[in-house]
Amino acid sequence: MKILHTADWHVGKVLKGRTRVDEHRAVLRELVQLAREEDVDAVIVAGDLFDTSAPTPEAQSLVLNTLMALREGGREVVVLAGNHDNPHLLEVYRPVLGKLGVQIIGTFRRPDHGGTLAFTARSGEPVRLAVLPFLSHRYVVRAAEVLAGTTAEHNRDYAQRIGELLGALTSGFASDTVNLVTTHGTLPSGKFGGGEREAQSIFSYYFEAAAFPVSTQYAALGHLHRRQQLPGPCPIWYSGSPIAVDFGEEANTPGALLVTVEPGRPAVVREATIASARALATVSGTLEELEAMAGELADTWLRVIVAERPRPGLAETVREILPGALDVELDERFRPVRASRSQGAAGTAHSPRELFRGYLTATGRQNDQVEKLFNRLYDEVAS
Repeated sequence: MKILHTADWHVGKVLKGRTRVDEHRAVLRELVQLAREEDVDAVIVAGDLFDTSAPTPEAQSLVLNTLMALREGGREVVVLAGNHDNPHLLEVYRPVLGKLGVQIIGTFRRPDHGGTLAFTARSGEPVRLAVLPFLSHRYVVRAAEVLAGTTAEHNRDYAQRIGELLGALTSGFASDTVNLVTTHGTLPSGKFGGGEREAQSIFSYYFEAAAFPVSTQYAALGHLHRRQQLPGPCPIWYSGSPIAVDFGEEANTPGALLVTVEPGRPAVVREATIASARALATVSGTLEELEAMAGELADTWLRVIVAERPRPGLAETVREILPGALDVELDERFRPVRASRSQGAAGTAHSPRELFRGYLTATGRQNDQVEKLFNRLYDEVAS
């Protein structure tokens, strides 16, 4: 069977105040086209469909329509909650979309209550898919209680509990089935893409690759935005995000994964690039240098580091040269420094005009017009 593995859509993302809904619409359209062209039998969306837990109606409409488009032709579509998603919102979708063939898992479920899905692929193979949505520390304890039916001990660590939950979800794996796992979380050897939520990527939220049993033929992960394979007892992959979420990800290649797998054999994985979104880039230089490179950056969102002395209207001038400039910063060589409180000999008195002129000099803001305006205002106030 053939699987499209994707994750970390982050629909609804706003970058430096700029909506990216048109980019997301194009990216998700490209994902749907990829599923059609490759004639995949199943699609796994491994969490973070949305960028916030309270997505706008527009973001929800885009995601739901995309899931239904992926479902066309009888493909199996499986979705789980990531750390950015509202698991309870996904559970609201669950009964309706489930009737339409889209399986959504927002919160932990026992293997016999939807945590392990069993279906026959369009290509004929029997499939077992263990699904573990993102769990916070608080909810991983609750999940253990759901699984065991008893009050869980609170002092066992996060990684151990995740391992126990995955062990329970994969206990029905067999040699004559395609055995798959999907979850949303952090493995310690994974490389971060740049836009992951730091609070849910720290060491206490890690779990080990050993949590996946050797009978697993493919583990489809979400959370890290850089597409990558990790070492472990089975093929373990992060699909990465199909769109660079912020400027920390400008070196990433957005995309998804195409997975071919059959019972008893490790999966074969092929990377697919998604190119619909605008690129992100950081550029630096003087105004003259920025103007020289403007023609090559017309379709790029930019973080600009300008190598000029600070002056009124500098950021606006940069944006006139580079309309895609979402963030404008000063080169560190020209950034203001905190003026010293002791400029001159001890006990020396300075007039307000001298103090202001000294401040302008110390912070690199020398400007005759500003100094004249200060002097005029001071004269009016002091007279």
